[in-house]
Parts: sequence; C-alpha cells; structure tokens
Amino acid sequence: MGDNKTKNDYAWEVLFDRHNILSRVNAEGSFCISSSLINVEREARLMSKFDNSTHLPKIFRENQLSILPISRGDYLIGPFVTHEPLNYAPIKPKQVCNPQLVTLKPDDLYSESSALLYAFNSGIIQDIMGANNVNFTVNGRMSSGEFSFSIKNNKRPLPSTVVVRNSQIEIDAGFESPEAFLICEAKNQASLELLIRQLYYPYRLWSDKISKRVMSAFFAFSNDIFHVFIYSFEDKLNYNSLTLIRYNAYTIADEKITLRDIINLWKNTKVSAEPEVTFPQANSFPRVLDLLSVLYDDELTRSEVTLKYEFDPRQTNYYVSACNYLGFIELFKTPDNERAYRLTAEARRIMSLPYKKKYLALIQKILEKPVFHKAFEIYVKTNILPDKKTIGQIMRQAEFSIPINETTIDRRASTASVWLEWALHLAG
Repeated sequence: MGDNKTKNDYAWEVLFDRHNILSRVNAEGSFCISSSLINVEREARLMSKFDNSTHLPKIFRENQLSILPISRGDYLIGPFVTHEPLNYAPIKPKQVCNPQLVTLKPDDLYSESSALLYAFNSGIIQDIMGANNVNFTVNGRMSSGEFSFSIKNNKRPLPSTVVVRNSQIEIDAGFESPEAFLICEAKNQASLELLIRQLYYPYRLWSDKISKRVMSAFFAFSNDIFHVFIYSFEDKLNYNSLTLIRYNAYTIADEKITLRDIINLWKNTKVSAEPEVTFPQANSFPRVLDLLSVLYDDELTRSEVTLKYEFDPRQTNYYVSACNYLGFIELFKTPDNERAYRLTAEARRIMSLPYKKKYLALIQKILEKPVFHKAFEIYVKTNILPDKKTIGQIMRQAEFSIPINETTIDRRASTASVWLEWALHLAG
C-alpha cells in the first residue's frame, strides 16, 4: 500500500471489477449494492459513510461518484452531488455564559455529544431558535421512513431520482420549542464540508411526522468556538436545495488573553533544542488543535485519524508531524502492526486546562522552539511580525536535528508565520 491507497480503496476496486459497477452506472445512471455484497470485502459500515468528499474511495473520486444509503441493507452508487462546502465567515463570536455545572465543564468538551449538551445548557440552542422554552427531545438512531427526492447529477443536466425505504439514520440532537423543531449534526472540529444527507434524511422524516417548522443546523466545535450553520431546505423534494439562513459563532472563553500576556510568556520561556522531528509544514494551527481534540477521547490508527480528521492521508501526515514536533503525540504500533497515535501526558494535561491557561500553555510550547522564539523577538522589538523571507533566513541559521531541504524552507517558514499569527490573533 505504498501508493497512499486505503483499505476502502482496494476493497471498492475489487467490488467495482466484480460487479461491473462503472459500466452499470454509465448505462443505467446508478447501481444498487447490498451491504452483504460489500461485507464480502470489508464491513459495509466502514465502506459507505464519507463525511468529507476527499475521503470517498479513489475509484469514486476519479469517476465523480458518491454513495447513499437507501434502505437498511442497500446503497445506491451514482454521480450524485452529496456534499456542501462550509464557509467560516470572519465574525466576532458571541460570549456564552458558563452554566457552572460540575458534570459538564467547558474544559472537557472533546466529543460531539458533550459539545451539544453544553450548547444547550449555556443558551446557544435557545439563541439559535429564538426561544427560551426549549427542550432536548431526540437523539440517536431511528428509521428514515419512506420518501423520494431529486439530487444533482455530476454527469447529466437533469437531476437523478432516489427512493429511500427505511434507511437507518442518526440524529446527534433534536431540540423542540413551542414554534419549531431543530435537528443538529455536530463535529468536534472545523469540518470543511457537510454531508447533506446527515441533515436531509432526518429533515424528511420529521417534516412528515410533525406540523411544527423543522430547522436544520450543523455545529462545528473547534478551538473553544461553536460555529453554527443554520439551514433550510427550500424545496422539500430536492436534496440540493439546502440553503444557509445564517452563520453564528459563540465562544466559551472565560478570560481574555492580552498581548502583554504573550510577550511576558515569551520573555519567561526557556528556549529548548530543536527536537529530533522534522520542522512542521502545517499551515493552520487551529487544525493542529482539532487533531489534538480528535485524539483526546481515544488513541487512533493512521487510517482512523484520516477518516475522523477529514483530511487526505498526506495532510494527516503533516499535522501528525506538527503535533509530534511540539511533543503532543506519541507514535506506537497496534497488535496488528498498524501505526497509531495517542496524546502525550503533557498534551492531555494542557488540553484539560481552563481556556486562558490552555492557550497560553500551547503558545509557550511554540515559543520554546528556537525559530519561533527568534521570530517573535523581532515582533517584540519592531511590532511587526517577520515575513516568510525573514523567517526563512532564521531557519537557515538554526541547528536542526533533521536538515531541511532548501526547496521546502519557504513552505515551512510559512507554517512558522501562520502559527505566530494565530497566537497574536488570540490577543485580538
């Protein structure tokens, strides 16, 4: 498997060849396959749910195909447009009130369920629904009921028609007010795409069962911020009629971080030697934190990280390496000799700190490293963050345990720049 193919890639290639799937799709518009046929190669549950389109098997991506469940044991493969990009608008998050609960604390929201419970108990759900009298009424697995819909086709101008008969669906949470019912899908990271089915199937079920207005929302809890996308389906019979009504952001930050805090941290941080790890190439520190959040609940194999983290395998490698560079991840082998990762004791300690202490501890781990410390010194003296060219010069003078190729210095200098920008952004 040296070509970055996943187990799903290989299993689907076998199935496509065995059942002549591609030619059937081209001739008939779609192909129905049962879970029992999928299970011959690999468990259908692992072969059919792709929250991000980049995780679709290679043979699907190459042929603009996707897959939808249409019953408890059947899936439909076709050139369907199943995902919607997410745009995180640069707005100032609203401050939420800490409900002061001992069983649900803001420094331990590392699962989708705990994040949604906190959103309910802190008043976020009530703010979204525009009502004070809101009850948590629904969650878990249920049957979709029977319905049909049209869906955009990647290869034809006219949409395709899909019929669903009692497929299994799962709702992360449902909240009811006197006027409406809100269906929520949640992730504990800043997802790049929404799998529309996760909102559409529950919407079709509940819009047929109740007379109240049915609302749909996607929650992304990342870096102690709730990003909330509130949607409606403009045409009940059209899967792709998903329309963004508004985007809200909420922060649980209980104490502000100031520039003086960061400068004092820099002054009092002892510089360490460069670790025996490649200098990072990961141009989003919030995504580094998302990976730490994903690993907070459980140790994961490389393939599991890729699926939960919603990146392609190459990007997963970059961000795992970045966490390793900061001393936050331990690598180990499973009993099946598969590479896996878990948080170090220090990372777990930091991630369970209250907001301000946590983020200052994270910044300190960055400023311990020689290149970052020297680059921030320039900012302290000039009030201007050094550009990539200047950071590249600092890197050329640094003593790395693993040398950096000259052709990649600029890309890695870019990482240093955006990590420092992230730290300064926390101080406003």
